[in-house]
This record gives sequence, C-alpha cells and structure tokens, in this order.
Amino acid sequence: MRHIQVTIPTGKRQAVLELLDEEGIDYVVTDESSSREYDAVVSFPLPTNAVEPVLDSLQEVGIEEESYTVVVDAETVASRQFDELQEEYATESVEEEQISRQELVTQAEELTPTFSVFFTMTLISAVVATVGLLLDSPAVVVGSMVIAPLIGPALSASIGTVVNDRDVFLTGMRYQFTGVAGGIIAAAIVAWLVQSMLLVPPGLEITEIDEVSERIAPELLLLPVALGAGAAGVLSLATGFSIAIVGVMIAAALVPPMAAAGIAIAWGLPIAALGSTVLVLVNLLGVNLSGLVTLWYLGYRPGSWFEISTAQRQFVKQIGIFVVVIALLSLFLTGITYTSYQVSAFEETATQESEAVLAEYDDATLLEVDVEVREDGAPIGTSLDATQQIDVVIIEVGGPPGVYDAELIERLETAINEHTTDDVAVQVRFVTIGENYSSH
Repeated sequence: MRHIQVTIPTGKRQAVLELLDEEGIDYVVTDESSSREYDAVVSFPLPTNAVEPVLDSLQEVGIEEESYTVVVDAETVASRQFDELQEEYATESVEEEQISRQELVTQAEELTPTFSVFFTMTLISAVVATVGLLLDSPAVVVGSMVIAPLIGPALSASIGTVVNDRDVFLTGMRYQFTGVAGGIIAAAIVAWLVQSMLLVPPGLEITEIDEVSERIAPELLLLPVALGAGAAGVLSLATGFSIAIVGVMIAAALVPPMAAAGIAIAWGLPIAALGSTVLVLVNLLGVNLSGLVTLWYLGYRPGSWFEISTAQRQFVKQIGIFVVVIALLSLFLTGITYTSYQVSAFEETATQESEAVLAEYDDATLLEVDVEVREDGAPIGTSLDATQQIDVVIIEVGGPPGVYDAELIERLETAINEHTTDDVAVQVRFVTIGENYSSH
C-alpha cells in the first residue's frame, strides 16, 4: 500500500477531485496558502499496483511534473472504500505487487551511489575477491560479492531504456563498464604485489587453485547465471523483494571473473586473462539483457503515449545489440565448453584403455588417470581436436615392488596414443603399495 500526496495547481482542483471520486478513492484536501501556483494539497491511499495508472490519470487532468508528488509506504489503511479499491486492483499475478514506474526509477537512482563511491567500492570488492581466489577461500569471495555495488547501475540501464530516459541508460552503462575495467586493473595490481612480495609460494600455478581455475577457463554454462541474476534483480526491485540478496547474485556473475582476469594478467597468462574478461563481458551484457526483457514483460512503459513508440524502437535496438554481442563473445565460451567436453571424454577413454592393459597384470592396479592441458600456446577452444591441446597424460599404477615393467609403460603409451592425432606425452607413475612411494 502507498500513501500519496499531490499539490494541485491553481484552477485544477475540481478536475482532480472528480477524477478521484470516479476512481472511488478516499482523499483529504488541504488548502495551500504558501504559493500562488498551487491551490491545495490532496492526500489519499492506494494499492501498490494502482499508483502508476492513477498518477498517469492525474497528469492527464493537469497535474504537471513540476507539481510535488510524494509516494510513501503505508503500513495500514482502515477504510471500507479502500478495501473495495484494493479488490478492484487485485490480481493473481505479479502485477498486484508491482511498484509504479515513478517508484521504479527512484529506486534505481537510490541503488546507484555517486560515481566516486561506486568506483571505490567496486575496486575494494575486486581486491577482496583477488585475495579470496588466491587463498582458495569461497567465504572471502562471497564477502567480496556482498560489498559490490553493481545492482544499481545494472538495473538503471534497463530501466532507462524502457522508460525512454537516455541519461539513466547511459549512466548505468558507464558505471558498469568503468567499474569492470577498474576492477580488473586493481585485481592485476594486487595480484602482482602479492606475487612480488612472496606472499604466495614461488612458482605457484594458479590453475591448481580451484577458485581460480574454474574462472580462467570459463564455459558457456555460466551464462544462465547472469541471465537469472538480471531477471531476479528486476523482479525483486519491482515487487519489493530483498534487493540485497539479489545484488549478491549479480555480483557473483561479475566480481570473481574480474579478479580472475587480473590474476591471470599478473601471472603472465594472456589467454587465461582473455577467457575471464570475455566471461565478465558476457555476464554483464546478460544481466542487462534479461533485466530489460523482464521489465518490458512486466509492462513498464514511458508515461507519455507519444514516447512509447520511441521506447519500443530503443528496446528492440538494445535487445539486438545485446544478443549479437553476447552471441559473438559466446563463440569463445562455446569453444572452451566443447574443448572441456572433449578433454573429459578423452580422460574417460584413457582410463578405460589403462584398465584394459592393467587387467592383464594380476598385481597392477590403476589408481588414477589425470589429463593436463597446455597453459600456453594456442587459445583453448581454437582447435577442433582437443588432443592437440593436451600436454601430458599421467597414469598412476599401484602394486608390489616387482610391478615396474618397461613393457607395461610402452603398452600404456601405445594404447593412449591410438586415440590422439599427435603423440601425447604419457607419464606412468608406479606406487609401491604399503611401502615408500616411488615413481618412474
């Protein structure tokens, strides 16, 4: 429920009150004596989803944008006439809980801090995420998402499009892209300092850190996370659901990949940095795309009818740009996803071949098969054959001391390379079960 206060311009009192009577709205009128421009102030309660149509109707009868209109929450309204009004606007859909277009724009502005505050908080979030990734600490990474102020600009850009407010749209996009660029640079600087000051072990391979590895070789399956975050953000804003929780979800799609890109730059891995940066851009555009579509689906439009066609053209244009750019960037992620699938399939094949060879040796047991992909050279996903990107296949075999056999090693190498186009290095490590570890 909402409580509305509107200043009535001189000469418009009768038209405004007749409109409220026609709508069946309880109201209280107070004479205004502080200004010659306004004749009175009218106050009345409304169901939440009735605010926008009633304010639009008031504008049509003479309430200009220069008039003061205040919309506040109302906890309780005791009135039989209001109950009837509430039943009139009651629906079984999300529309019953939707806030007005005017409130939506105000909410987005409140969620968007000044640029200096936004940029500073985004840098801090990126720095915390960088430390969390290097520590392989999910808790610290989640903490970085909580302080990231990304939801406001992300939703502002979509809102600006549907209500035909170009300034709101451009401000939202400028905040987002500047924040992402600054976050990546800050993460790179912090990661380089951590490496230079030996705060991590020398020669640390970031691909061995789970929190980092899953973000420097991103897959297309991560795109639905961004799409869901954008849609949930708009729904939470439009219906008054906990916006802070959804803000963490949007940050989850953007902050960790930003930090991963910075870490990859500091470690001198340009291909990994490119993968993380592409993921950030795809997620950012995905959030904006789903937010824009959800707002349009919920029925938000400009206040003036002659602006609707302009907003519709802008909506179609923005959707087209987002879809095309996401599709182009997703080609890179698709390549990575396909390569990951091929590597997993090859690892399964290597395991089966190793088990088949070792089945002929009574004392030999397959302990583990690990396939490692090259970290440098051609970008992951650019080759149609994933075996061309495999660096080494490590086969761990357990058994008594006498299990070591040069013929066994040769047979394993042959069996593995029957499934590759180029010769792949095969390392066979023998583990003496029950005694000291030995490898060959």
